[in-house]
Amino acid sequence: MMDPLKDEEPTGLEESIVEDSSESYPTSDGEESVVAQEDQEPEEADKNSDTPEGVEEEAENSGVSDLRDEFDELNDRHLRLVAEFNNFRRRTEQERLGAWSRAQADVVGKFLDVLDDLSRVAELDLNNATVEGIMEGVDLVEKKFIRMLEDSGVEVIDPADGLFNPEQMEAVMRVPTESEDQDDLVAQVFQKGYSLKGVLVRPARVSVYKNG
Repeated sequence: MMDPLKDEEPTGLEESIVEDSSESYPTSDGEESVVAQEDQEPEEADKNSDTPEGVEEEAENSGVSDLRDEFDELNDRHLRLVAEFNNFRRRTEQERLGAWSRAQADVVGKFLDVLDDLSRVAELDLNNATVEGIMEGVDLVEKKFIRMLEDSGVEVIDPADGLFNPEQMEAVMRVPTESEDQDDLVAQVFQKGYSLKGVLVRPARVSVYKNG
């Protein structure tokens, strides 16, 4: 009689089920290649970004951007410098014209006193004035006028009996002489000359001795 607790040997069907459950189910070749390709794509993309061509292109783009920024900065600085220079030049010109106008006003103001003196001489009552008194008044006005000129930087060129200087004088005639010592000396002054702070305003007009 057979023992009911004794292990029974597995049948063929059961063995087949056990074997099937213990075996793995590998994927097909196509599926494996797709998975491998998907796993490799990010790596290849990373490798492509590190290629010399990619690095060079990125460097060129960065260099162009830096040059453009530098150009914009230099151009803006140039425009500001030009504007500042134009303002400085305009301001300097205005100050120069203002200083010149003030200087002219000062000179005119000084000569107004001389004009007043001349007006008083012209208004003298000839019935009560003497020739000597009139001449004395005119002489005082002349001296005052010359003093005003000197205060303004004007120098009188009076070359009487001096050597002819073509830079300050104009010879209007020649006077023959037999003396060599008188050659090129001023014979007569027809009109005095004037210079303003070293600049010739009017040459003295003279006659000059010439030997031979």
